[in-house]
Amino acid sequence: MTIRRGALEPVEPPGWRRGSGYSHGMLAPAGGRVLFIAGQVGWDQEERLAGPGFVEQFERALANVMAVLVAAGGAAHHLGRLTVYVVDRAEYLEALAEVGAIYRRVVGRHFPAMALVEVAALLEPDALVEIEATAVLPAATGEQE
Repeated sequence: MTIRRGALEPVEPPGWRRGSGYSHGMLAPAGGRVLFIAGQVGWDQEERLAGPGFVEQFERALANVMAVLVAAGGAAHHLGRLTVYVVDRAEYLEALAEVGAIYRRVVGRHFPAMALVEVAALLEPDALVEIEATAVLPAATGEQE
């Protein structure tokens, strides 16, 4: 695997099976700028949910994460960690094929460290999913890698 200068480097312990759709760890380059992205639910700029279903809310929440990342001058390959909070783990698992397709369309084939957490509820009453992220951008502003 070729690592771009300044890019996050996947860390996979020897002998471990590679994660399916995620990396076990991500090593940030020295001097990178850390971006913490707040939990994003599946709503638009007017705080209207994309729809009542999990899939459309997941797609919008992930797009919102990417919008914050791009606004900071980053790109998908700068993502180091994603945490996905869902109110129904079974619903997530049922939609896994669609979730994977959406992820590849929105983020591409960059797979940061990830966690999925089932929660009793989210702050937004009708939200079914919330995604937060941490990214590491290059030290030099304007430098896209």
